Amino acid sequence: MDLKLDHYSKDGIEVVDVEGEIDVYTAPRLRELLIELVNNRFYQLVVNMEKVEFLDSTGLGVLVGGLKRVRAHDGSLDLVCTQERILKIFRITGLTKVFGIHDTIDEAIAARRSEK
Repeated sequence: MDLKLDHYSKDGIEVVDVEGEIDVYTAPRLRELLIELVNNRFYQLVVNMEKVEFLDSTGLGVLVGGLKRVRAHDGSLDLVCTQERILKIFRITGLTKVFGIHDTIDEAIAARRSEK
């Protein structure tokens, strides 16, 4: 399974759609995209993981790295994920306390808007 990445702006927040598997082979592509977005001054990110079928520790590291990058600019990186098998990984690792995890893109954007 390959990794498909796409991104677009919605209400001033950059949404990254991820589809497939985020593992040791594909995670560098996601890392490059997150770095590119931050370098282009996008500091409010939502990563849509609804179509992610697999996530390993390398993928988690990329997401945490992305979060550190945007936080250096007072930004945010929220996740959209409702899949139990992926959510379980975030719970086990304690990352549910680090990331805002939402059911929909609109919910993630609304949560970010209400903090401003």
